[in-house]
Amino acid sequence: MVNTEDFIKRLEIVLDYYNLTASSFADKVGVQRSSLSHLLSGRNKPSLDLILKIVSEFPEVDLYWILNGEGEFPKAKNFSTLPTPSIQDSNNTEINTETNLFSISDDEKKSVDEIKDEKVSNTQILNESFSNHENIERIVIFFKDGTFKSYKN
Repeated sequence: MVNTEDFIKRLEIVLDYYNLTASSFADKVGVQRSSLSHLLSGRNKPSLDLILKIVSEFPEVDLYWILNGEGEFPKAKNFSTLPTPSIQDSNNTEINTETNLFSISDDEKKSVDEIKDEKVSNTQILNESFSNHENIERIVIFFKDGTFKSYKN
C-alpha cells in the first residue's frame, strides 16, 4: 500500500527537480489540475493511471521510488554508475567484467565470417564452435524483447 503522505513528498521532489508548478506538471502528465491539487492537499490518493503517466513522461522517475521510496531519484542514466559484479571462471579466477563480454577478437571474427560465407546451419556453427569445449554447462540466448531462453547440458 502506498503511503499517501510520503508519496506527496516524493511528488513534490519531482516538481522541484523539474522546476514545475502543480498546474504545469498536471498539464505535462495529462491529468486535470484539480486532480493534482486534491492529491497534493492529501484529499485524494494517487491513482495507478497518474503514477504510470508520471513514470512515462519523466524517465528519471523510478517506479519503485515514486511508489514507496525504494531506489533513487533521479534514476541512473547509464549502467556504468552501477557497481561491477565479480564473475569467476571454473578455476575461481576473477574475470574482468569491464571489457565487453560479447566482443569478438579479430581471429574469431574471421572464422565467423568464413562460416557465414559457407552458409551452414546454426547447428553446424554451434557444433564447430564448441567442439573443443566439452565442459559447457549452459547456453543462454537473449532476445531483443528482453526475454531469454536457457539451455542446460
